[in-house]
Amino acid sequence: MNSKLTIFTKILLDFLYYTGIIVTAFVPLIISFYGNYNTYFAQNRFRLSILFIFSGIFAVLIIYELRKIFKSVLADDCFIRQNVTSLNKMGTYSFFIALITSCRLFLYLTPAVIIVILVFIIAGLFSKVLSRVFDKAVSYKLENDLTI
Repeated sequence: MNSKLTIFTKILLDFLYYTGIIVTAFVPLIISFYGNYNTYFAQNRFRLSILFIFSGIFAVLIIYELRKIFKSVLADDCFIRQNVTSLNKMGTYSFFIALITSCRLFLYLTPAVIIVILVFIIAGLFSKVLSRVFDKAVSYKLENDLTI
């Protein structure tokens, strides 16, 4: 199962996880720096920092859950309750990101903000539905294991 795609995905998820933690921790400094070039960011430094920090935390949590799911894929044991829980959490985190990003609509309306909101709503719905599919698959697997 250690194909190049698998190795690349593992490295990418690890990179995104640790980079996400670092970037989230430095959001106030990043916004302050970018405020030198964009007056909107300079004027709304505190509010944007809060919104981006919370969005960053939930994004890192999504990647954390993806890493847990990926570990089960590497172990060739995908249909487990832990993955159902992870998918469900990812859906919830996605909805939180959409909600937090919606707060930006009151600060500054751009097409990008609307797209981000829609993407995370769709991701949240997809994760919630997929968690139900996985839940059924786990139930069938456990039932089948008991039969044997």
